[in-house]
Amino acid sequence: MKKTLIIIKREYLSRVKKRSFIVMTILGPILMASLMIVPFFISKWGEDTKNIDVVDETGIYVDHLTSNKSVQFNYLPTNIKTAKDNLIKSGSYCLLYIPKPTLTDSNSALLYYSNKQPGISVTSYVHEKMKYVLENKMLHDKYGLDKKDIESVKTTIDLKMENVQTGENSSPELTMMIGLFAGILIYISIFMFGSQVMRGVIEEKTSRIIEVIVSSVKPFQLLMGKITGIALVGLTQFMLWIVLTLGIVTVFQASVFTATKKNVSTEQKGINVQQHTLMTNTIDKSTPKDEDTEMMNSVMHSVGSYNYVMIILMFLFFFLFGYLLYGALFAAIGSAVDNEADTQQFMLPITIPLILAFVLSQTIINNPQGPLAFWFSIIPLTSPIVMMIRLPFGVPTYELILSMGLLVLGFLGATWFAAKIYRTGILMYGKKVSYKELWKWLKY
Repeated sequence: MKKTLIIIKREYLSRVKKRSFIVMTILGPILMASLMIVPFFISKWGEDTKNIDVVDETGIYVDHLTSNKSVQFNYLPTNIKTAKDNLIKSGSYCLLYIPKPTLTDSNSALLYYSNKQPGISVTSYVHEKMKYVLENKMLHDKYGLDKKDIESVKTTIDLKMENVQTGENSSPELTMMIGLFAGILIYISIFMFGSQVMRGVIEEKTSRIIEVIVSSVKPFQLLMGKITGIALVGLTQFMLWIVLTLGIVTVFQASVFTATKKNVSTEQKGINVQQHTLMTNTIDKSTPKDEDTEMMNSVMHSVGSYNYVMIILMFLFFFLFGYLLYGALFAAIGSAVDNEADTQQFMLPITIPLILAFVLSQTIINNPQGPLAFWFSIIPLTSPIVMMIRLPFGVPTYELILSMGLLVLGFLGATWFAAKIYRTGILMYGKKVSYKELWKWLKY
């Protein structure tokens, strides 16, 4: 045990003191925080108004297509030929042409553009606005309903979910994001730190340092010390990433909130009550509510309803033992080859369960309590990813305990399996190893 602790200390300190560890520890939080901060600035920069010229031969949509801060409809009294000729000169984003209805197609429209094809957000917005106006007209023509009648029957459903046992509210969107993010993070970290174990074993083997080490340490002790030391490096880096990322995001949110509050207070001083009332009354209430905004409000309402301490603790457990399981297998591969190029033939059987768990993540999210999700969260080779995806949706205690217990047993079995290959492979040089050869080593 003392020798194993010495190896753990050596592996941990040698990697923590590396320049690459320090650089990645600093860059990691910056990159993760950028994923949250950069889209905010991009959305601000991308808020330019796109002018769309409209030639409506039907007369149905004139002055009825609602503009917003991103899309502005300009109605042209000219014909389509003139409008197309003047499109480039006018500098408009694109041209919407609504021809007179025919017997075969009464709901057609054409969108012309000059040199840049419109984005999907613009085309979707135009489609929804035209559909909304046409539906209102058809209701008026067929049933005699005016605008007020149509608006009076429109409503929204605020669907909330509450756990009967805990009484907590939850959001399916946020639950999906938390589970998927945790699963992907474990998927990436297992590959990243597992490959470090494999490279470390190959380097020691090719440099013949391993011959000196095994003269005083048993191969099993060396294997356990190496994968445990690198596991502690991974945990250290993860904890630093979490703390630093939260710090950066918190500082940014505080600065944005302060700036926004100052701008709002300044603007309110220049607006009197009558102007504010006039602006409120002129809002087109016929515009449908933004479903994305409603979904975001629902998500934010449920942010505090999750047991984040439980999720973080389970993440650390499944990351640690998932890495230890795969780290032992990666070490066995590294001991069986002389260079990294020869590892490809042995990597596929090991990585297939990880890739399969990642590919099936969407299916598991759609049915987190189904038999597929249950079995893949129990099998040790896939449980680190699948169980973290399922956990925010709610997992019975006995399933969680069973998964954790089997993962620990799987780690011990994988370590025993890897040690039998490791103790023979680390001293084997200049020979292309096959699966048949590995089977012989297991029986020694």
